[in-house]
Amino acid sequence: MTTVMISLAKFISIFLSGSTDQWSRIQSIFAAVAGYVLSDFLSGMVHWAIDNYGDPNHPVLGPHIEGILRHHRQPWVLAHRHFATNIYVQGAAATILFTPVNVFSDDLNLLAFTSVFGCCGFLSQQFHAWAHRPRQKLPPLVAALQDWGIILAPSHHAGHHQSPFDKKYCIVNGICDWILDKSRFFSGIEVVLFHMLGVRPVSWGEPNSTICVHDGEPLVSIFMDTKTIRQSS
Repeated sequence: MTTVMISLAKFISIFLSGSTDQWSRIQSIFAAVAGYVLSDFLSGMVHWAIDNYGDPNHPVLGPHIEGILRHHRQPWVLAHRHFATNIYVQGAAATILFTPVNVFSDDLNLLAFTSVFGCCGFLSQQFHAWAHRPRQKLPPLVAALQDWGIILAPSHHAGHHQSPFDKKYCIVNGICDWILDKSRFFSGIEVVLFHMLGVRPVSWGEPNSTICVHDGEPLVSIFMDTKTIRQSS
């Protein structure tokens, strides 16, 4: 969190500086918007990848992956997890990625991008958790941000937990979901990976099923109907 806050503080300081011209400020706003949108897109990519290819036995990320996989069977559990549990992986990644920017760069556009991208990415799993929490238990500001579409709203994310479980993977605000779902972007990647590497995503199980757990291990999770591909294989 400290790394992201430093980026944000440097950005605001330079943005408000008298030596910064108006055009540079406008450019930095576009850079910030780009960071906001990209963070949502990448949150969807990570969510999709873990749902379909995540290994709960991974030596480093295993516990984190296992928690995400279990989430589809018990989605309400996420809302009760401690804040630190939701953000520790993203926090470590932000520290590694953005410390060099904080130390070596005073570029306004770069700082605008990294501060917004880092903040949204860092908090993405917490936004996700809030989307599963009853509205009356949310801080008023969080509920307002959900209503305004700034962060992930429960009404939007609910589509991810409905059969056939093949859409709305993005968890920052869901702004990228429309085009990703409409284009069947993730379905296309799954087909390419299967034909190139022979790797089947978890989602290619029986249509309309949900995650089943046996001895703590996820057995099958279905998010899309891939009858044509399964029949051809």
